[in-house]
Amino acid sequence: MKKLKIAQMHWGFPPIIGGVETHLTILLPELIKRGHKVGLLTGYVEGEKARDTYKGANIYRTPLFDLNWLVKRGLEALEEEITKTYNDFFDEVKPDIIHVHNMHYFSKVHIKILEDMSSDKGIPLILTAHNVWDDILFLKLTREICWSHIISVSHYIKKELMGAGLDEKKITVIHHGIDTKIFHPEIKTVEILKKFPRLKGRRIVFHPARMGMAKGCDVSIKAINLVKERFPEALLVMAGNKNIIDWELSQEKDIAYFVELIKTFNLKDYVFIDFYTLKEMPELYCLAEVCIYPSTASEPFGLTMLESLSSKTPMIVTNMGGLPEVIIDDVNGYVIKVRDYETLAYRIQHLLAEPKARKRLGDTGRQTILNHHTKEIMTKNHLDVYDRVLSGG
Repeated sequence: MKKLKIAQMHWGFPPIIGGVETHLTILLPELIKRGHKVGLLTGYVEGEKARDTYKGANIYRTPLFDLNWLVKRGLEALEEEITKTYNDFFDEVKPDIIHVHNMHYFSKVHIKILEDMSSDKGIPLILTAHNVWDDILFLKLTREICWSHIISVSHYIKKELMGAGLDEKKITVIHHGIDTKIFHPEIKTVEILKKFPRLKGRRIVFHPARMGMAKGCDVSIKAINLVKERFPEALLVMAGNKNIIDWELSQEKDIAYFVELIKTFNLKDYVFIDFYTLKEMPELYCLAEVCIYPSTASEPFGLTMLESLSSKTPMIVTNMGGLPEVIIDDVNGYVIKVRDYETLAYRIQHLLAEPKARKRLGDTGRQTILNHHTKEIMTKNHLDVYDRVLSGG
């Protein structure tokens, strides 16, 4: 395959935290390693350079991709600025491929201008659908834009796209992949314990998703209220929200409810909430005896599943969306019903009480990742799609 110039586009990139953002930190450097040139157009973040590099990829930041700003400002009368930003970006990258992430939602004006430019320049336009939404904007942008091809992050998302009327032949499922050398079971936890001394001597139950109702944070809190009766040394560790895209402006309301729930059950000694950097996450997975992700919404995939399993830490998920595509019940974790905090508590207690069960599920989980979900496998699958599109296949 010839060396490509690839224009990647997404609303956020670290220090913005999220599943798509993390995925890009893995995919972009892997493309660079294989000799391809990559530029990413993304949202501006205060304190970050407008032009920067990340492990060989050129990063271009603009307020026109900052969804938190756009939702307050509105999308009116931006066509001229967006067109100029795109032209400047493409003049520098000179792409063979335009690959966008989640641009089948949020803004019609952004993607319509891009579609026209892609057509005029004769450059294929590839979408990765990391999510689906149940509204007219999603339906219109998914169906009406002339995508050269669509990558779906799970079979669940592919089914939803087909339900919106898309041709199955235009959709390829590529699960996320991770760096198994970063997330592995032998990581020392000295630094994380030094930074967060409250974690010392506790049996950690880690909920690694950002805080929100859709992530089942309230379910986790209710479960730990039961777990502590049998295991008073248990501590639910949750990841606070900082530097996230909050398009619907719902996060503060959700967090206020969780705080009140913790007060209601008098759980301040059993729930620990703080902000963790990407570098601290591998230590937290190794410190944890159990990871939980009791999503109450149809989760598209869940990158945290891969991170947990790669660390040999069993994970408990709900039977929602793409989560059961990775977690197989009683093989590498447990799958429970939605909002069933009692079963969640029971499964947590079982794993805390049975080290042999933790080891069995953890060993199988690590093997699952090595066989199917490495960054190398994921990158090869992306390049295969690029090759098919460029060759007209």
